[in-house]
Amino acid sequence: MCGIVGLYLKNPELESRLGEFVSDMLEEMGDRGPDSAGVAIYRNPAPEGGSKVSLFSTSSDEDWSARTAQASQAFDLEFDLEIHASHAILTSSAPVDEIERWIRSNWPDLRIMSVGESIEIYKEMGHPKDVAERFGFKNFSGTHAVAHTRMATESAVTTEHSHPFSTGLDLCLVHNGSLSNHNRLRNYLTRQGGQFQTDNDSEVAAGYLTWRLSLGESVVDALESAIRDLDGFYTFAIGSSNGFSVLRDPIACKPAVLAENDDWVAMSSEYRAIARLPDAKHSNIWEPAPAQIYSWERSNSDAGTQNAV
Repeated sequence: MCGIVGLYLKNPELESRLGEFVSDMLEEMGDRGPDSAGVAIYRNPAPEGGSKVSLFSTSSDEDWSARTAQASQAFDLEFDLEIHASHAILTSSAPVDEIERWIRSNWPDLRIMSVGESIEIYKEMGHPKDVAERFGFKNFSGTHAVAHTRMATESAVTTEHSHPFSTGLDLCLVHNGSLSNHNRLRNYLTRQGGQFQTDNDSEVAAGYLTWRLSLGESVVDALESAIRDLDGFYTFAIGSSNGFSVLRDPIACKPAVLAENDDWVAMSSEYRAIARLPDAKHSNIWEPAPAQIYSWERSNSDAGTQNAV
């Protein structure tokens, strides 16, 4: 079944409360996905040309400080470390491709959850309310986030199989539904150089978007291609460095609600999650149409939004 949450803040004065809002929305979606939960949040960008890496360790006594010291010595520069339960965020001026390649070679026991300049991904097994408390989501600030509560149907209940999935720089995807052609598509994308860590069909969808972006397409263009190439039923919420997008398949049998006012744009599998947001009753509320792309983006020079529906 699963539950999806997306929140894009148009009003910068609300950014300090982003984590609070997303935690409340996740809690409302708990009965749609009690197995695990995860959040991709966009905040605190790395220095220009630098990198931010989200890491997950299965060890309960992981020595993140020693890891950071090792990386600092290897690159001869300082790394900022932020620890949240089983996850850690390493931020530095090291180029993304160099630090990702080094981590995969030197720390194969750690799982890279995301790489980019502003994205952070946190996900774990357990009820969404407990997961949010474990990571301290309510204390997070940021510009936008996408999140997911999972009821596992097609793959194992593990941290790795939980959403969101990130397969490209600052790109992530959460998914409610099922793809029928994901095995064939995974094989094709692997031949194109794609890498996958799980057998989850949602990771294939994320990998597909990453591949289309590598061909020079925009997020909206990539989603237009997805309507043609992805078979099955789905609702996607996609996060990128400066915005988020929503897409339902041409049949649109999976539930979704969108709402927008002067302060925010929100999406969820059910309105009751959006109702937790401030001034929700005065927002424009609608059901996203089948095979219609909805996208909101913040330009580099303007904190406002451009609706690219």
